[in-house]
Amino acid sequence: MKAIIACAGTGGHINPGIAIANKIKEMDRNSDILFIGTERGLEKDLVPRAGYDLRTIEAYGLSKKISIDNIKKMFKTLMGVSQAKRIIKDFKPDVVIGTGGYICGAVIIAASRLKIPTMLHESNSFPGKAVKMLAKRTDTIMVSFEEAISRIPKAKKIVLTGTPIRTLKKELSLAEKVRMKEEYKLNPAKPTVLAFGGSQGAKAINDTVLDLQDKKLNKNYEILLVAGQKQYEIIKDELKKNGKNIEKLDGLKIVPYIYELQEVMSASDLLICRSGATTITEIANIGKPSILIPLPNVSHNHQQYNAEVLENIDAARIIKNAELNAEVLNKQIEEILLKGDLEKMGENAKKIAIKNTTDKIYKEILEVVKKKK
Repeated sequence: MKAIIACAGTGGHINPGIAIANKIKEMDRNSDILFIGTERGLEKDLVPRAGYDLRTIEAYGLSKKISIDNIKKMFKTLMGVSQAKRIIKDFKPDVVIGTGGYICGAVIIAASRLKIPTMLHESNSFPGKAVKMLAKRTDTIMVSFEEAISRIPKAKKIVLTGTPIRTLKKELSLAEKVRMKEEYKLNPAKPTVLAFGGSQGAKAINDTVLDLQDKKLNKNYEILLVAGQKQYEIIKDELKKNGKNIEKLDGLKIVPYIYELQEVMSASDLLICRSGATTITEIANIGKPSILIPLPNVSHNHQQYNAEVLENIDAARIIKNAELNAEVLNKQIEEILLKGDLEKMGENAKKIAIKNTTDKIYKEILEVVKKKK
């Protein structure tokens, strides 16, 4: 099988694409997979690191405002369709799959014009504009939440599959968890709280964790903060101005990015994070208690709805972004670590996990490919 996977921007778009690619390779060793992305997103790092080839085109999100910059982006995105057509003609795929990012519009349009089978995966319960716009052009749309089905009325076919993620190779032993904590210079005798804000970091979470540590509230636990590449450098410079070394903070270890995040999630005792669809899926599959801080101002407030899925089964606590501060966060951490049942919350999280997601997706890919032959 020859497949093109289009994704761009954040890990939430790219990692599901890589998970699908890995499944295709697992089932068909002779398969040939090409990724299409942009020059600006994390795909430039994550896709080659996963062992796949990446071609890039121009693609931008368009604002409703009429401006010279927006008009330029619109023309560049239209050019992106032509660029995608050239790549598709050259590669000759059996199927084209989009897993997120503005790039999907250009690539799916190009593929449909060339009569190549197309598929989209929508991770959120509230589908984005691009998915709705492309519904009539796409042979199969795969969704992570049942609520999304009724929100794409023009789709030819919709299938509930869950969000594809790279699953843990094995459950980590106690010794392996201790070793991983020591690797990040954390004290294994204390609970480890892992805080992260997605592939690019979350300033609100970063600032709150730094304030919490500055006020010495984390005496009973230690925090591993994944700040994001750009924000890590900003934090490092700010700490230096105040006479502090980012490598020598009491009870707090800050890193820019973790490639094997699921392993570190498994080794941690409690998670603090946003509530994107991929993150919720990883939490459910690993089975960890969490404090969720939904990203505000996103379409249909979908991160709040995602977070409530876990909160409603006593697997997570929610702190609204506007109410987030060091004292509020510390109170929640202390209550869960000292008074809550970590194991029970983790088991509750597992209840919403959709099993065999990549198997379901691979089955749909085969069906789409066979229909076109």
